[in-house]
Amino acid sequence: MAEPAKRKATYADIEALPSNVVGELLYGSLVTHPRPMPAHARAQFSLSYELEGPFNRGRGGPGGWIFMTEPQLRLGPHLAVPDLAGWRSERLSPFPETASVETAPDWICEILSDATERYDRSEKRRIYSEFGVDFLWLLDPRSRILECFSLVAGQWLLTHTFDIASTV
Repeated sequence: MAEPAKRKATYADIEALPSNVVGELLYGSLVTHPRPMPAHARAQFSLSYELEGPFNRGRGGPGGWIFMTEPQLRLGPHLAVPDLAGWRSERLSPFPETASVETAPDWICEILSDATERYDRSEKRRIYSEFGVDFLWLLDPRSRILECFSLVAGQWLLTHTFDIASTV
């Protein structure tokens, strides 16, 4: 007996989720995970703080970037929610006035957890390369490792790996 065709998930599925659940639409499937654990949230805040002064405000750095925590990215048929995303200012003008951002970021950081690592390293990484995200960081607060990737000819190239003893 034939199995029924699997229904593609829609934005209505995201809207139906409880507020303590993050939902994403990846390759037609609804992917859900709980809100971040404290170590994850702390890593996200700390990295945001480090980036804000030099890259967003230009204090001791180049400026010219716009950063967001957990933006809802509408990339073609996909709806992804990275932990942090950054755009060169000129690429996000005019600033979006919608719930979702449709311009692919220049940089994304995913903070890995037991609930998200599989998707962050597979489906989401493929989607980010398909939509031309230039830089992807995978930060694992459990092992305290940061992996930095650059998109080169449509493929992710691991350019740096930092551990707790490293200066980034």
